[in-house]
Amino acid sequence: MIAAPLVTLAAADFRTALPQGGRLLGLDVGTKTIGTALCDAGWSFASPATLVRRTKFTADKAALATLVAQQQVKGLVIGLPLNLDGSESPRSQSSRAFARNVADLAPVLLWDERWSTVAAERAMIAQDMSRAKRATRIDNHAAAHILQAAIDALVAA
Repeated sequence: MIAAPLVTLAAADFRTALPQGGRLLGLDVGTKTIGTALCDAGWSFASPATLVRRTKFTADKAALATLVAQQQVKGLVIGLPLNLDGSESPRSQSSRAFARNVADLAPVLLWDERWSTVAAERAMIAQDMSRAKRATRIDNHAAAHILQAAIDALVAA
């Protein structure tokens, strides 16, 4: 019997699916771009990676599959955009659908991303980055924030 691809909100289930650890790919899925970030195999730190410009889903998935293969990624952490009260929105449903459609690449952890863009924006302002540079890098920095929060929780568990 073949196991179904894993898509979970539970860090413990995700950690169980990856007993050996390994590199993780964080994704901030938007309508026009997908911000990406990578962490080391020991789950210590996350860094912004490449920006994927969205076109058709098959092309988007192919770009992610290439990144997964090149970087030897063992799991995906996808930001789940919840409303401030914790309820779901149409964007949440879209992210869940995206996660189900890429789950054959690697196990997926959906991670609350309510404050990721704000945190990334503040960090880039603190670095005295220009508005134009921030606009081109915000999605990757948000993906790094999402991934760092997830690996902090995974290590603590």
